[in-house]
Amino acid sequence: MTRLSQHFLFDPSILTRIIDVSGVGPEDTVVEIGPGPGALTRMLLERAGRVVAIELDEKFYRRLKEEISSEKLELVHGDALKFPYHELGEFRVVANIPYHITTPIIFRLLRESALRSMTLTIQKEVALRMTASPGPGNYGVLTLSILYRAEPKLAFTIPAGAFRPVPKVDSACIHLRIRERPMVQVKDEGLLFALIRGAFAHRRKTVANGIKRLCPAPCNALLEAGIDPKRRPETLTLADFARLADEIFKAFPGQ
Repeated sequence: MTRLSQHFLFDPSILTRIIDVSGVGPEDTVVEIGPGPGALTRMLLERAGRVVAIELDEKFYRRLKEEISSEKLELVHGDALKFPYHELGEFRVVANIPYHITTPIIFRLLRESALRSMTLTIQKEVALRMTASPGPGNYGVLTLSILYRAEPKLAFTIPAGAFRPVPKVDSACIHLRIRERPMVQVKDEGLLFALIRGAFAHRRKTVANGIKRLCPAPCNALLEAGIDPKRRPETLTLADFARLADEIFKAFPGQ
């Protein structure tokens, strides 16, 4: 494993499938995060109109600078978590994301209004959380955060043996199509996600118990939203949380 916890794909057939899933075409600006040796980068340059490759590791950055010469490539030596994506115009992301920044970079990118899609190779476990349905197990804060802004689809799984160095877990290619507007409309987005985080911080308890620090009368708010206070957070949909957030905002606007 590299010092930045990256595992690289070299199989052209798998890389082709990833790019096919992304739907990238000659009109697109594509951001690749952590290009490493550049196998995916080279293939993206054949499909996309522009490729912005962000590499933190100086060794890989210098190697790519020397080996790839293309007017369509903008190679950036820097941190993808700090990159000014708003300067790109509309863009798509296609990347084999370093494991240690998977969740932070996804949340960072979801804040970008010009983002149109993400096609990511990530740990299979994380992909299952992102695409989970209500119920015990994988469903939680990450699931609902993704659904709010995107339509996620687990495209295919990738065995650990396809990577070098070989990771200890299997991976998956996931595609996120960014919605034109959030899946639900709420009066206070911050309150919505505070409720979701609060509820799932105590996922084995009832929703009423989980949100009592955020709402002076949780049972009343839940009943007004048409939700049984005895339900557990893993049974609530994003629409349920949105109704609850609006009821609390209406009853306690200063909360």
